[in-house]
Amino acid sequence: MAIISQRFHDIKTKFHAVTAYRSGRYSVYHICTKYHISKASLMRWNKVFDGTIDSLKEKSRRPHSPHPNSHTVLEISSIERLIKRNPGIGLTELYTKLRSLYGYSRHYCSLYRVLVRLGYYAKPKPKRKRRLKKYHTPEKLGEKIQIDVKYVPKECNANTRDDYRYYQYTAIDEASRERFICFYREISSYSSVDFLRRTIRHFGYVPRVVQTDNGLEFSHFKETKIIHPFDRECERLGIVHKTIKPRTPRHNGKVERSHRTDNERFYSTLRFYSFEDLQKQGRRYLYRSNRIGMTPLNYKTPIEKRLELMESGLVNWLRTV
Repeated sequence: MAIISQRFHDIKTKFHAVTAYRSGRYSVYHICTKYHISKASLMRWNKVFDGTIDSLKEKSRRPHSPHPNSHTVLEISSIERLIKRNPGIGLTELYTKLRSLYGYSRHYCSLYRVLVRLGYYAKPKPKRKRRLKKYHTPEKLGEKIQIDVKYVPKECNANTRDDYRYYQYTAIDEASRERFICFYREISSYSSVDFLRRTIRHFGYVPRVVQTDNGLEFSHFKETKIIHPFDRECERLGIVHKTIKPRTPRHNGKVERSHRTDNERFYSTLRFYSFEDLQKQGRRYLYRSNRIGMTPLNYKTPIEKRLELMESGLVNWLRTV
């Protein structure tokens, strides 16, 4: 007899089932078949039934004492103290700070579940999963760099007389996740070439591949015999310029994801008064962001990952500069 329901039974079903069983006029099989219940449930209800319908109400299943492996009061207070001192702190940054400052040894997911229980995060709604092809992430430093451009939100500009629109160029090494950002007053092929040169000076090496989207600042979208200035600069340096499929930003996923992090960590609280002020604050933020642990790096920082790859000899750049 395997008639087991996948939902909670209402209290009237329990009452009538137990009453029928105690009357002695029906077999257990007949009662379970009629009410779509299991024999174990019927016996459990009969054990607690005292003649009143209230005795069949669902009791709390919460344990009377906390689990021995649950977060301690000291750990909870440390988490709340760090959040209070660092408003707007991200989950990964919070986790790395807890490990370095308080010797926090629990799993990353345990911290997330505690924050949900404390009310700092809302439970995410289930999303429809997209089946994506597996992407090969380079394991050697300098093998591939992703480059993209992001608009600086106009609401961050505190100078009401400044009508300029500013743009953030971003480069990220796929193996180490180390980033370089720079700000410009325009999106153009000139800005792209200048940013590529600054990127090489920042990283200290010439990468083998540079991957971008199909924006006009990086390539000619239509077929033409004219060589784009960015392609010409890549060819001069010996770099392979690879463009992603049109209208698929997820193919440049690492740099796109870093832009979302910038919105959360940087632009949500940014107020600048001039272009020079924006550059100054951007340099401070870049220094900080490259020293925050990341989940794909097993909570190491990009700087630590870069040193680890260099010490292991896992480099594949064209040359150093």
